Amino acid sequence: MKQGIHPNNYKTVVFKDMSNGTTFLSRSTAHSSETIVWEADGKEYPVIKLEISNTSHPFYTGKNVLVDTAGRIDKFNKRYEKKQK
Repeated sequence: MKQGIHPNNYKTVVFKDMSNGTTFLSRSTAHSSETIVWEADGKEYPVIKLEISNTSHPFYTGKNVLVDTAGRIDKFNKRYEKKQK
């Protein structure tokens, strides 16, 4: 690794996946004003909220997310009908 380009101020934080509530402890340079008590040791750590993590991402879970295609198709058909008339 190149010297002098990596941060030195890593601290222990809790990452929380907001889609399913899963939490994990890691190190990061990200700042947060919110804190959470980690269950394993009872200590309080800053919490970084994530929209998606490996526990909820379709690639890692193997589950596909259902997309509302019917609503999109209906919307397209309504637009197309107006142009036909």
